[in-house]
Amino acid sequence: MAEGMISGIIQSKKLPASQIYVTNHKNHRRLQELQKKYGIQGIKKEELDYQNIDCFILAMKPKDAENALHSIKPHIQPHQLILSVLAGIPISFIEKALHDKQPVIRMMPNTSSTIGASATAMSEGSAVSADQSQTVKQLLQCMGEVYAIDENKMDIFTGIAGSGPAFFYYLMEHIEKAGAEAGLSGKLTREIGAQTLLGAAKMLLESPEDTAVLKDNITSPNGTTAAGLKALEESGGGEAIEQAIKHAAKRSKTISRELERFVTVK
Repeated sequence: MAEGMISGIIQSKKLPASQIYVTNHKNHRRLQELQKKYGIQGIKKEELDYQNIDCFILAMKPKDAENALHSIKPHIQPHQLILSVLAGIPISFIEKALHDKQPVIRMMPNTSSTIGASATAMSEGSAVSADQSQTVKQLLQCMGEVYAIDENKMDIFTGIAGSGPAFFYYLMEHIEKAGAEAGLSGKLTREIGAQTLLGAAKMLLESPEDTAVLKDNITSPNGTTAAGLKALEESGGGEAIEQAIKHAAKRSKTISRELERFVTVK
């Protein structure tokens, strides 16, 4: 996810690569790879100039969050902005681990940030100023669309937008399989399927019609679309999609509860 964000920001050309610093726990080879690929500054954690950084983005695995927060606390100032893409970890967890009145914004982009087409949610902690909020929104817009939501809706957002691209790729796998069985090349089937998804997405964004109406508009009685929709319904396709989103959201919530139960912020 971190690389996807870097890619989207660099491609937008709204923030110079030289102003982006990336560090990690100990994988220095990975830092060199990112520096070579994007022109950002890959730097060892012990060499990071914390005082001259305006905004820190936390993008480690959730299980490593506590140690990471404890390690940066002595080096950062209470006014410095913290952004988190840690799935399932609430703003309160980060606020308690850092300084009093530390501004924290939790965000959830998706992997489409790589090409500047992410759907990104942001939720603000109580210490975030209006200027900081606007700055972060502008930064996230480098990667796509941004939606301000209440933090208690972050789990369902994760299920829809965070995990959602994988569900669409899963759908495309089966579209490609069906095309191959009918004799279409993999490349052609992928292009046709992707363009179909793109067109449907644009219709959803630009048409005032309800989703159900858009579906009905292309469903003639006893036609090909009706036959396909019937097969989807009989195979439990709609229920499967709903369950995929709900289970992803549930897992996000579970991660948060596990942290609350087993991790004590010092």
